[in-house]
Amino acid sequence: MSKVQYYCAATLDGFIADANDGIDWLTGYQGSYEGEDAEPGPMSGGGSYERFYEGVGALVSGSVTYEFVLEHIRGGGSWPYAGKPCWVLSSRDQPTPEQEDADVRIVRGEVPELFDEMIASAGEGNLWVVGGGNIASQFSDAGLLDELHLTVVPVVLGEGKPLFDRGLPEPLQLTGTRAFETGMVELRYEIRRAG
Repeated sequence: MSKVQYYCAATLDGFIADANDGIDWLTGYQGSYEGEDAEPGPMSGGGSYERFYEGVGALVSGSVTYEFVLEHIRGGGSWPYAGKPCWVLSSRDQPTPEQEDADVRIVRGEVPELFDEMIASAGEGNLWVVGGGNIASQFSDAGLLDELHLTVVPVVLGEGKPLFDRGLPEPLQLTGTRAFETGMVELRYEIRRAG
């Protein structure tokens, strides 16, 4: 059965972006860890991101996260989620990428009413909640979030966009950890669905 997974990076104080929606704290981070248990960084070849992404059948994001990806494309990048349905929850009209392998579905509506369609589009794969905190909270509020895969970056911003917009109804159950050579740490949690 497909799972709904929120996979993201956050600062030590729980922010996924700075107050201006920037992630320079992540892209510019340079740290290290030389422990015996250190794995290559999550974005290295064969790293934890690639392993996670292999199991993704479809993605869902909010408009700010989607607009960030579009800026990357305008800067000369390619659509990063080729061949996988990407749902964008937005109350505004949004452009779609021109790449043939981009399957972008801009939708208005509430997570519970769109969920069956989104999870069906993932096929045998999982549904990745890319971000942001509001979208993750909508899934949690509806009792539809199964896992949190969080890469903690040892940076403190003091303010910014939070990992979740609202609290979670139940404590999380730790299912695994990874320490990376970069000094980042991945924490994997199970979220028990209500009912």
